[in-house]
Amino acid sequence: MTRVNERIRAPRVRVVSGKGEQLGVMDTREAVQKAKAIGFDLVEVASNADPPVCRVVDYGKWKYEQSKLKKTSKSKSVTRLKEVKFRVRTEQHDYNIKLGRIESFLDEGHKVRVQLQFRGRENAHRELGFEKLERVKGDLKTMGNVDQEPKLVGRNVVMVLSPLPESQRERKFKLSHGDLIEEDDFDEEDLDEEDLDGEEEQDSEGEENGD
Repeated sequence: MTRVNERIRAPRVRVVSGKGEQLGVMDTREAVQKAKAIGFDLVEVASNADPPVCRVVDYGKWKYEQSKLKKTSKSKSVTRLKEVKFRVRTEQHDYNIKLGRIESFLDEGHKVRVQLQFRGRENAHRELGFEKLERVKGDLKTMGNVDQEPKLVGRNVVMVLSPLPESQRERKFKLSHGDLIEEDDFDEEDLDEEDLDGEEEQDSEGEENGD
């Protein structure tokens, strides 16, 4: 719990201004009075130091900024490489839903591995897979950059997208209620020899039936 003003227990504290300037060691009561005299609070920021370190700031504003920093840090710590899978014959409705899902991942700050799977006779027309991912890349240019251009991995074509800066993002494929498709998180360690040899042909979660 952060101690503020009269709640600070130490008799003497080291005082730092809101800009980081060292104001010296002084009696806590005196430091509180000086902070209040200029419309600020005395906030204990390092209670284990000897003497404790306190900062002269607007406590409400300081608390808000600290909360934002924690949220940003938490957001970065849970960033994952997501994965969304397509087929050569993915129909327009499902295509739009999948692009909406990719946009959602990018808007949350995640990178996305886009994979197109070939089956049977589709392997004779792999150029169609590259064409499909080029289309995906173009449709998502307002949301993401291409980290890895489409390339053949076994019997799949894959590319990796990363989000644009938040101020530059513009969504085009909004998801409606019931359209959410939960795709797996992707871990490179999960890419085993079977995948590289092109033997893995199982449907992903959310893949359309009947292909």
